[in-house]
Amino acid sequence: MGLYPPEGGEVLLNGEPVEADGWDAYRQLFSVVFSDFHLFERLLEAPREDLDEEGNRLLAKLHLQHKVRVENGAFTTQALSQGQRKRLALVVAYLEDRPFLVFDEWAADQDPLFKEVFYCEVLPELKRMGKAVLVITHDDRYFHLADRLVRLESGKLLATELSAGAEVEVAPSVAT
Repeated sequence: MGLYPPEGGEVLLNGEPVEADGWDAYRQLFSVVFSDFHLFERLLEAPREDLDEEGNRLLAKLHLQHKVRVENGAFTTQALSQGQRKRLALVVAYLEDRPFLVFDEWAADQDPLFKEVFYCEVLPELKRMGKAVLVITHDDRYFHLADRLVRLESGKLLATELSAGAEVEVAPSVAT
C-alpha cells in the first residue's frame, strides 16, 4: 500500500518501478479499513453529484439507514457502535472507488449477520466490480471463499490456491 518505503527490492506498478516522487499517487490506488481505523468528517475530498444518493443506498444495504444518513457529503452522525462505524468505513471505501481494497479484521466487530453479509455479499460484489481485495482475518469459517489464501505459520509465509475447496500450496517462503 506504500505506507512504508521498501527495505529491499522495488515496487512495480504496471511493470514500472514506483519512484520516490510517485509514492503519493501509488497510495491513492488503495482504500483501506484498518482494525484501528478513523472516520473523517467529510466522505471525499472532491464530492460528486450523486454522493449522497449512493452513500444512502449503501447505508441501506448495510442496514444503517435508520441510524445515519449521508447529507451534503458527510455522515449525519458517527455516534454508533464500533461495528456500525466499521460499516461506515466500508461505505467510504465503496465511494472512493479505488482499484485495491484492504480490510484488516473488518468483520471482527460485526455480529454474525454482518459477517455473513461482508463475506458472502460484499466481497463477491467487489470482485464483480473488478476490485482487487485483500482481507486480513482470523475467521477461518470463511477461508474457503478466498481465491487465494496466504497464511503466516511458524514464521513462514504460505500461499495456497483454493480450488473446489482444496488447498494446494503454491510458494512457501520465509517471512521477513
